[in-house]
Parts: sequence; structure tokens; C-alpha cells
Amino acid sequence: MGFTTWNYDATDEAIEDTYDFLTLHGDIYAEQIDEFIPWDAWLTDTELPERFVQVIDYKVAHKIPDSKLLLSVSLLDTDRSELLNDIDGTIPEYDKIDDDKIVEAYAKHLLYLIDRFQPDYLVIAMEVNELYIKDNDKWFSYKNLHDAIQAKINSLYPSLPLAASVTLHNWYQPEVSDKENYHAELSELIADGDFAAISFYPFLKGMHKKSKFQNAFDFLHERVSLPILMVETNHLAETLELKSFNLTIKSDECEQKEYLEVLLENAQEKNYEGVIWWSHRDYDQLWETFPEEVKDVGKLWRDTGILNEDGDRRAAFDSWEIAFQK
Repeated sequence: MGFTTWNYDATDEAIEDTYDFLTLHGDIYAEQIDEFIPWDAWLTDTELPERFVQVIDYKVAHKIPDSKLLLSVSLLDTDRSELLNDIDGTIPEYDKIDDDKIVEAYAKHLLYLIDRFQPDYLVIAMEVNELYIKDNDKWFSYKNLHDAIQAKINSLYPSLPLAASVTLHNWYQPEVSDKENYHAELSELIADGDFAAISFYPFLKGMHKKSKFQNAFDFLHERVSLPILMVETNHLAETLELKSFNLTIKSDECEQKEYLEVLLENAQEKNYEGVIWWSHRDYDQLWETFPEEVKDVGKLWRDTGILNEDGDRRAAFDSWEIAFQK
């Protein structure tokens, strides 16, 4: 059980406090490398951007002793429809995602991160099923890249468990015309990994009751035989209102607690490899620093911590601690 290192404010104190909380309240944690990929440096064999190196140096220096580390790396952008951009906002030119130069550059990126972090688990690309939904033409090129990357890492790090993550909410309730083929593609991709790397945000699909949560887990368990690692998940503890999307999603502390308890019950019963709650504390302070154009999107997960924005414990905190202390 553990959390990602997503912090609730941009201050050094908040970042340090986040690592302290993760140390005390978990035995596994996740570093997500998803801000940008230094494509130009990897493609031209030139020096890595100082900002990138500084971030990695800081995270490595704060590696939590006696905790397992899940390293999740994003190949795709936030929308999961295009390659993640470089530090200057650009993406490399390519014909297909599996162009040799893209495969080689991304392999360098992953191998650098593996060498620096020495993780216990690796997600080689995050939430890749979204690419099938958002830009299906790129899916099969992605699969070729995936196979090449997996083979490369397996040859150099044969004992490192790796997988690509998928979103359960959009596997269970996809908006695709060819649902049968979509399910088959994901089952094949997951079976090719060393574990099933699952991302799940039930509120994004209107799941608000225990029975609905359980139906999604039943769907997952019927289709997966590999060990399951819930690589990121959470649930709203407050009602979410996004004016620009004309969207309101009702929730409260009790609903969040109920989801967490269903999650942990399934994790125990099915002997999951681990559970990562995406953010331990609401990040209202960090959200205030977001550019106006991304504030609504950034609000989606803002109020999902087991601590509220003031650091006070929510009802779900006690459920977490009871399970963690067992």
C-alpha cells in the first residue's frame, strides 16, 4: 500500500512533507515521470536538460528506504493521443510511433531512468489503452514499439517486472464501436507483461456505489490471471464542478471511504502486488498555481486525498491505516 509522490503545494516544505508521509503510511510508492521527455537530447546524443536532471536527482536522493518503488513513465501526453512533448513543448517528427528513432530514443529514456532509480516495478508506458480510443490509427504502431522496448529491457534487466498500464474505467466501459476487438487487444497486451498494471478512477465513469465499484473489479478479475498492481487510483471526497465542461460530479467523504474499502478488500482477497493511491492530500494550494487554461482539468483529481487541503484526516484515512497495520 502506498501513494505517488504528487505533492500538494509547490514549496520545498510540502515536497519534503509528502515524502515523509509516504514513508510513514506505506510500504510501496510510485514515482511518475510524466512531465516531458527530453527527446532532442536522446535523439542527438547531447546533454540532458538541466531541469530534467535536477528533478531526477532530487527524486533519487529522496528514495524511500525499506519501501518498494514503482516507476511509472509516460510515453503519451495528458490526453493520451500523442507523444509526450519535450521540455520546449515540441515533439519529434515521425511517420509512425514505432519509427526506429522513436523506439531508440524512448529506450534510452527508460534505461536512463532504470539506472538512476533501480525500481522494483516498471510501467514502461502509462494508460496506453487511451491511445486506442483517442487515435486508433496509432495503436498498432504503439504495439510494435511496446514489443521492441519490452524486449530491450528484458534483455538487460531480466529480473525487473514490467508492464504497460491501462485504465480500468475505460476498459470496463469503453466508448468504442468495436468493443469485442478492443477487449481482446487489451487482454493480449496485459498478458504480455509481468503484472497487470491498472489505473482506475471510477468517478470518471459515474460509479458512486459499492455495487458499481465491485462490478468493475469483477470485470477485471475475470479477464486477468497475472498479479495485479493498482498503479494509480483514487476517488472524489467532494463534489466536483467544472464550469467550462458544464460538468458536476457529486461525491463526499463517505463515498470516497466506501470506494477505498472496496478496493482494499479486493486487493487482499486477490492478493494484489500493491495499491497506489494517487495523491495522499488534496492539492488546492498547488492548483492555485496552475495556468488558467488548465485549472479545470487540474481540478479533476484535486479533492481526492485521504487528507484534505489543510492536512486534516478524512474518513478514508482510518480505513487506510487499519488495512496498512494488518
